Amino acid sequence: MENLPLYISLTFGIITLVTLFLFCRTIKGSDLKTAKSNFRIISPALIAWLILQAFLAMNNIYSTHLNSLPPRIVILGILPPVFVILLLFNTKKGKLFIDSLPLLSITYTNTIRFFVEIVLYWLFLHKAIPELMTFEGINFDIMAGITAPFIAYYGIGKSKISINLILWWNIISLALLINIVIIAFLSAPSPLQKLGFDQPNIAILYFPFCWLPTFVVPVIIWGHLVSIRQLFKNKNTYSSTIVKQ
Repeated sequence: MENLPLYISLTFGIITLVTLFLFCRTIKGSDLKTAKSNFRIISPALIAWLILQAFLAMNNIYSTHLNSLPPRIVILGILPPVFVILLLFNTKKGKLFIDSLPLLSITYTNTIRFFVEIVLYWLFLHKAIPELMTFEGINFDIMAGITAPFIAYYGIGKSKISINLILWWNIISLALLINIVIIAFLSAPSPLQKLGFDQPNIAILYFPFCWLPTFVVPVIIWGHLVSIRQLFKNKNTYSSTIVKQ
């Protein structure tokens, strides 16, 4: 990873910051007064999380002891966001919060997936991930990034696409993301590795790419789950062309 061109790291760093900005804007757009008042707490907490992940990666916490099970990045970087997501979807206050969020902002956030896929391709060219993790392999997540602006603008902004179609777009896009998450996990150096032995997925163990599984991916997964929940509720409440903006 020492020979990786600086522009790749800088580009991904910018992608992460844009994701943070869009995520914070989504939270700030909540209808709940409590969410808006807690925004001053949530934003610094997210920044602190990114700093913590950078610290762990830069101090080789993730890139050493690769035979440990479960992998350190799973315990220290992936499970905490998963726990937060589960908490939000299984508590009364959490459900009120996610139901108050604007679908327009959430959907536009998926646009960053296009740029993530470009970075993944660069990482493959520099032997930091296997080819199967790119759009030249079996990762088709770039399609979600390409179509996200159209779904957001025409489907949610202009209400010219039915709720059913937007719902299916979210389900398919979530499936595409889960597909690459599984591929990435099975390609990473660990006792559970099943793929990519010739060129394993080492990028996520280093800064700034550690932010991909510990922040960017959880944000996108969370966004799809929020969208799917809201769209299911809207199907039973509104007409087929009206969604919450």
